[in-house]
Order: sequence, then C-alpha cells, then structure tokens
Amino acid sequence: MPAEPVGEARPRRGRPRGTSARQLEEIALRLFTEQGFHETTVDQIAAAAGVSRRTFFRYYDAKSDVLWNEFDSEVDAIRELLAQAPEDVPVLEAVRRAVLAANHYRAEDVPELRMRMNLLSTVAELAASATRHYDDWERAVIGFVARRTGQDEDSLYPLAVGRAVLATCRAAYERWSARADADLTLYLDAGLRALAAGFADEVLVGEPGSL
Repeated sequence: MPAEPVGEARPRRGRPRGTSARQLEEIALRLFTEQGFHETTVDQIAAAAGVSRRTFFRYYDAKSDVLWNEFDSEVDAIRELLAQAPEDVPVLEAVRRAVLAANHYRAEDVPELRMRMNLLSTVAELAASATRHYDDWERAVIGFVARRTGQDEDSLYPLAVGRAVLATCRAAYERWSARADADLTLYLDAGLRALAAGFADEVLVGEPGSL
C-alpha cells in the first residue's frame, strides 16, 4: 500500500561510509529490471554499489528484501505515529493521520514504483515475500486498535480494521500508480475518509482527482 521518508531503514552496525540501504535498493531495482530477478546476484548488486557482499547483508537478510526498504520504513513510521496518537482522536482518524504522515510518494515516483510493482507481480519469490511485509503493515494498525479498545489483537474488530485499512490503502496505491496525476496522499486520504464514513453513497461520488 507509499514529505521525505519519515525514517530511513535503520542502519546496522558497521555501516560503510557513503553507502545506504536506499542506494542498494535503487541499484538492485535497476539490475532486476534490466537482467531479471533470478539472473541478478547479490554479488552483482554489491559490486555495482562498490561495496562487499558482507556489507549488503548488513542491510538486508535476502535479495528479495531489497525492494521492501521504503515500505518497511513506512510501517515503522506508522507504528510510531499511532503510538503517539492522542486518546481523544477517533481510531480511524488516528490511522488516517498516521498513514498520510508516513507517506512520501509523489507523482514523479510513479515510474520507479511501476517497475517495482511489475517485479512483485511477475516473480513468484517476490510475490511470496509480499505476504510478510503486508502482514507487518496490517499488524501495526491491528496493534493500535487492540490497545485503544482493550481487546486482543486476534479479536474481530482489531483484525477487521487492520485488514480493511490495508485493503483501502492498496486500492489507493494501485489507482494512484495507474493515473500518476497527483501525490499518493490524495488517494489515501480519499479512500480512508470513505472507509471511516462506512463507504456511504454520498461519499462515493467520483475519483479524487475529479472532486
């Protein structure tokens, strides 16, 4: 389901000067697109970045994790923002604010994100890795709802809210990436407001860009 990044991927001990998780991500995305995911090795990514194989694994546990750097940073930011949400702010309003604050994608980011989406939809290993990352995103919201309502995280309402929010944000992301006419926040805001309103008829009046 993506301001400058709220938080860079947390650096691991021994981070080499002049190299970042984001740089490795950009290089890996280019190589995956040019020569294929399975054909690209960790050694090739590291060499293109001018670092060692060991350095690569200081940032990422597996080759497939490279494409999730920005997403995972967003999850961390949402979790932290929800932990700071005032008690008097309604649940879905707090979630909407956190999601919008954590998001940093602009219309100019669409070409890169389309390459990422193409890889995730065509490479089975990457599609399988998506489950864990989406679950982490969902759990950030579920945990907040559980705390706010005093219920267990596996109770109906925390689960329902977490999954509904994730589905809404993914729909906003897909529509935004197809149109590329505005920042993602416009679509996230419209989708989450509609969700909070119960998708009542009066809010389902048109695409965000047409309002």
